[in-house]
Amino acid sequence: MKKDFSFFVAGRLRQIKGNNFSSLIAKIAIGSIAIGIAVMILAFAIFAGFKNNIQEKIFSFASHIQAKKWVDSYSYEELPVSKDLYLYQNAYKIKGVEHIQVYGRKACILKTDEEVSGAVMKGIGEDFDTTRFVNNLVEGSFIDLSKDGYSTDIIISRKIANRLELALHDKLVVYFVQDPPRLRKMTVKGIYETGIEDFDDLVVLSDIRLIQKLNGWDSTQVGGFEIFIDDFTKLDETFDNVWDAMDPELGISKVTELYMQFFDWFIMLNRNVIVVLIVILFVAGFNVISVTLIMITERTNMIGTLKALGSTNGQIRKIFIYNGSRLIIKGLLIGNLLAIGFGYLQNKFKMIPLDPNNYYMDSVPVLFDWSVILLINLGFIFLVGLILMIPTYIIARFEPIKAIKFS
Repeated sequence: MKKDFSFFVAGRLRQIKGNNFSSLIAKIAIGSIAIGIAVMILAFAIFAGFKNNIQEKIFSFASHIQAKKWVDSYSYEELPVSKDLYLYQNAYKIKGVEHIQVYGRKACILKTDEEVSGAVMKGIGEDFDTTRFVNNLVEGSFIDLSKDGYSTDIIISRKIANRLELALHDKLVVYFVQDPPRLRKMTVKGIYETGIEDFDDLVVLSDIRLIQKLNGWDSTQVGGFEIFIDDFTKLDETFDNVWDAMDPELGISKVTELYMQFFDWFIMLNRNVIVVLIVILFVAGFNVISVTLIMITERTNMIGTLKALGSTNGQIRKIFIYNGSRLIIKGLLIGNLLAIGFGYLQNKFKMIPLDPNNYYMDSVPVLFDWSVILLINLGFIFLVGLILMIPTYIIARFEPIKAIKFS
């Protein structure tokens, strides 16, 4: 019954019309809560978008786990390993492994009539996961790896194409750095763009059978294996599983080690997001306290009257908690609509562009994780709800006589 009384009074207070000061402040509070929750959701969504976008670009060229013959030095070319090794033949039996593919690399020089550029040719086979790479392809099509013999088609980056003044279907000569030097005439079959200098400046894709031919390898020999896992959050666990199944002659590396600079950047961005969230929560909490204090001050006479009529401090506090909670819920609804609406429009129309040379993409990416949005809303309600209760405790200090006389 006490709860019903408080709810009834809170409802009647909301029905009172007027342009009083507390009404203006309430609207400001709703606006600040809406903006706060919208910024929090967008901060996580934009960070997730950046992280996912860059990771997918990295994974299109570098697998989650790379296995090759162990050597105590770094080179753009690998010593050959056999596809008959246990790891390759039994990869899908390893818990967490989703896909395995072969590759081989070779240093080369790309030459046209006017320009020359160094590059690293990455040979790929029929087991190459084209679905991960297709989003990078901006012109042309993928190499046909099914024909007999090796293909003389090549996929180059837009940056290399611009540097060498090459277009789709143009011919070029590729010199391979070996003893004796060798060359092949090749055709540009496709042009890709990732925005990541590590790839766009150097890497070109070709048929791995060309690498095998140049190196004198047989059809079972490759430079190494690229392993993709089904859950990137379990990278360390799956890495250990692969390590246990690995052949003694192989060495394996995680993508987080090979491209450490990107994953360190993700950690730094995540810290920045957390700082922003703390500031927003502080501002939203301060606004809720201010609004509640103003509402209490404006209703001092009412509080004194209710106390004189026998209402308890708890009942009166609930009146203001109900009205404060209503402001929070209203602000949350508006904020969620703003965030989701902006994210949809940004993904569809790319309203906020970016410089690909600095951000690895041409517009701000927004990726919503609905479980994260739910947690943000629940956490916001819990924390700001606790803050809401703080100013209501001053009601206990109100003396009925003095409160009734207050003006």
